[in-house]
Amino acid sequence: MNIALFSDTYPPEINGVATSTFNLFNILKKNGHNVYAIVTNPFSNKIEYKDNVLRIPGILLKKLYGYRMAGFYSSKAMKIVREMKLDVIHIQTDAGIGIFGKIAARSLRVPTVYTYHTMYEDYTYYATKGHFDRFARNIVRRYSRFVAEQCTEFISPSNKTKDIIRTYGVDRYVNVIPTGIDFSKFKKENQDWQAIAEFKKSHGLENHFVILSLGRVAKEKSLDICIKGYAYFLKTATFPTKFVIVGSGPARMELETLVDELGIRDHMLFIGAVPGEQVPFYYHISDIFVSASVTETQGLTFMEAMASRHIVLARFDENLSGVISNNETGYFFTNEHDFGEKVVRIHGLDEEKKEAMLTAAMEKVDVFSIERFYDNIMEVYHRAVRQYW
Repeated sequence: MNIALFSDTYPPEINGVATSTFNLFNILKKNGHNVYAIVTNPFSNKIEYKDNVLRIPGILLKKLYGYRMAGFYSSKAMKIVREMKLDVIHIQTDAGIGIFGKIAARSLRVPTVYTYHTMYEDYTYYATKGHFDRFARNIVRRYSRFVAEQCTEFISPSNKTKDIIRTYGVDRYVNVIPTGIDFSKFKKENQDWQAIAEFKKSHGLENHFVILSLGRVAKEKSLDICIKGYAYFLKTATFPTKFVIVGSGPARMELETLVDELGIRDHMLFIGAVPGEQVPFYYHISDIFVSASVTETQGLTFMEAMASRHIVLARFDENLSGVISNNETGYFFTNEHDFGEKVVRIHGLDEEKKEAMLTAAMEKVDVFSIERFYDNIMEVYHRAVRQYW
């Protein structure tokens, strides 16, 4: 098939949608399809087309993770898209490139598949700053319902997201397809252990129990809860630890101020943004992965951590109930005090219990393999195409 993926974010940008789109591009290509990515251009202000990736320049939105907003339409880009002879268009986002995808699909008369990656209700404060937030959320619900009704096939990455959009009034059929992950990248045997050892030595992580948070550093990720929980844990800690935060975002300065106020700067390490290909490296410098976010549509980082054979400590969220079983495949915490208590419990696990948990965790995340993702996506693509016969 000839398939185009339209997304406003794509590597080298680091976020769940960029990763999902990149993984999908690669698995489609691996299986012999002619796949194209129509995305924003972070490298120049020109339209560039290379290796089946069409990059369209846009405006840098510094206050929104550094995302780029491309225009809704480009005649030059449209000319290239026409030459792709597409069978299906898969839209991953809703801004400039996402709208361009809808225009292209209407012009070319091809079916559209749309994946609802982002719970936009959780991001309205970036626009409202707390004012008229209820009104903004109502607009988001109406828009989400409209988007769901316009596409040929609609995909939700989790049952949690499906249930939420049902409350918006979406009554059409929803394909629940978790984003696939190439687990081979995270296996221990595929890591550069000498580089990992050198990094830990140079950053004072040797002989420390390393706690990791990886992802966007933003308000909705609730990293402040993890940091406050860590500060509480440090009051009675009996073993050396470091808390490493990998990622960038608008909340970093606020969190660094919190770290200083809590007096735990010596125990914290802010790495900042890293290239996507280096993400597995950072999982393997750590001992456990933590997150307090309850806004994920799926939670790719949780599964990446489990694939890296790490215990996951997460704030309870319904979205994770199918992946993390408390005390069996990972741990849930409920508040700052509970966070510290769970860190102590995980550190004290004997090897037999730890190995049993890691094995059970891998069995859980196997359903998110990139191969199963491909099979599910192709079923949706074929159904979409049949509707245009």
